[in-house]
Amino acid sequence: MAIPYYHVDAFTGELFAGNPAGVCMLSAFLSGPTMRAIAAENRHSNTAFVVPRVDGDFDLRWFTPLVEDDLCGHATLASAYVLTLLQHAAWPVRFHTRSGVLTVTRERDGFELDFPAMPAQPCDTPAGLLPALGLDTAHVMKSRVYLVVVDDAAQVRALSPDIAALAKLDIGIAGAIVTAPGVGDVDYVCRFFAPAVGIPEDPATGSIHCTLAPYWAGRLGKQVLRAQQLSARGGSMRCTIAGERVKISGSARLYLQGTIEL
Repeated sequence: MAIPYYHVDAFTGELFAGNPAGVCMLSAFLSGPTMRAIAAENRHSNTAFVVPRVDGDFDLRWFTPLVEDDLCGHATLASAYVLTLLQHAAWPVRFHTRSGVLTVTRERDGFELDFPAMPAQPCDTPAGLLPALGLDTAHVMKSRVYLVVVDDAAQVRALSPDIAALAKLDIGIAGAIVTAPGVGDVDYVCRFFAPAVGIPEDPATGSIHCTLAPYWAGRLGKQVLRAQQLSARGGSMRCTIAGERVKISGSARLYLQGTIEL
């Protein structure tokens, strides 16, 4: 069985940056264990599996190297990019997922994802979280993920977390964002760690802006924000608040295409 496969760098306009995602184009979903095994073999943060529907939309599932994911931005962006390579003509594209219908629109220099807003709420700081991140103090909130807010971008860039300790914490499977105000034309910066699902550090993450954008929009009084992820590969996004939705924009580049042989 030959599966068309694409390796796409998402949230970047350059190769060898952003977040690598695998995209598998299927006529029907494979078994869950098989898709999980493919994702583990790929070793990307997420591999997307895309199936066309009879109504012209697409079904979309995401797998980390360990689990099926509920929401993934960069692999959704990568899937939309692959559809352009396949000359898909009907835009916006609608993906049916575990997080509802997600719409992707083509833009002049990339794509805009329409995702649900997930504002963070006050919470108690989990024991061990800040030491595992290498932080003494921070403001901690929670939505789908923990949101850890520090004072400046240099702190975020300099983080050297204890990934093994993070993986052992009782913080659920979604992980922790560390964020701070940006500099220059960047409104905020971030890094994201989710070792419990096989992602020690995600290079450039879309879904976390469902939480980050509402937080920084409220703090900065802006509806359109520019974000930068300060991982080693780096990533750039533009986020727009639209009621209970967040529009997340970014670019992508193809690195590799071929077939997976099962």
